[in-house]
Amino acid sequence: MNRCPWCGSDPLYLRYHDEEWGVPVHNERTHFEFLLLETQQAGLSWRTILGKREAYRAAFAYFDPEKVARFSSPEIERFLADPSLIRNRRKLEAAVANARAFLNIQERYGSFDAWIWRFVEGRPILNTWKDICELPARTPLSDLISNEMKKAGFAFVGSVTIYAHLQAIGIVNDHLVSCFRHEEIARLAASSAAG
Repeated sequence: MNRCPWCGSDPLYLRYHDEEWGVPVHNERTHFEFLLLETQQAGLSWRTILGKREAYRAAFAYFDPEKVARFSSPEIERFLADPSLIRNRRKLEAAVANARAFLNIQERYGSFDAWIWRFVEGRPILNTWKDICELPARTPLSDLISNEMKKAGFAFVGSVTIYAHLQAIGIVNDHLVSCFRHEEIARLAASSAAG
């Protein structure tokens, strides 16, 4: 079975690659989960974040943006003392600010899902990369969304982070064509766009 080479043989990476990466996301809480985790990753490996995912789930109210938006200094101080999390004050404060920005987007557009998918008119981008070295770190689309998110009050949403986010939530299918998930994700995306 051929897979994208970045997942190697690590069971956590394999499960993430085989079950989640690139699957079109339309659930609000899943959107917030991926966004929170991507912004915590900045400057670190995704494997590090995956290993801490359950700790983030417990600390951040199971990724409920309404609850996270109400966090304040006591929660941040508790998180800074928790070795199961990335103890970076700016990132932790950004998670709270991003929850507030997320709720503002929901209020303005009806859902974060409607807002982010409008950038591709509801249709995922299906790339046909043959080699991992072809994958971009950022694109004009991620530049645009990053700028829009910054204007909306989000933090730690640079273009590289946002491109990784677009890959994760299925707006971009960057599985290599040789990977068994490329075609599966393409079919999921087609049914998602049709639905």
